[in-house]
Amino acid sequence: MTKNKRQPMSQEALQLVAARFKVLADPMRLRILQVLEAGENGVSALAEAVESTQPNVSKHLKILQEAGMLARRQEGNTVYYSISDPTVFELCDAVCSTLAERFAAHASAFSTQPIRPVSNRRR
Repeated sequence: MTKNKRQPMSQEALQLVAARFKVLADPMRLRILQVLEAGENGVSALAEAVESTQPNVSKHLKILQEAGMLARRQEGNTVYYSISDPTVFELCDAVCSTLAERFAAHASAFSTQPIRPVSNRRR
């Protein structure tokens, strides 16, 4: 397998990439993205779906929106959010598949070794 040769990135570009990863480095934000993958949702429904408070979810939604990952629309008193950058799921899929392969390799390493009962005998 040949790796693509990447050009070195500028310090500014690296900071932008790091900021994007930082946004995705929070489990609550990942849970919100999972829920929104199924479609647009209001803040109250999202708070219920991720089992958190509305203020906490609103804080995370703002961060995701400012990062350009979510779109926001208001209808009356209700604010709805949806995914505006579906490439976020490609990144998540890449990370998850790598983790799944890694865990599978660890699991197979353990499953090939026989498990021996611990003896209670004293020597």
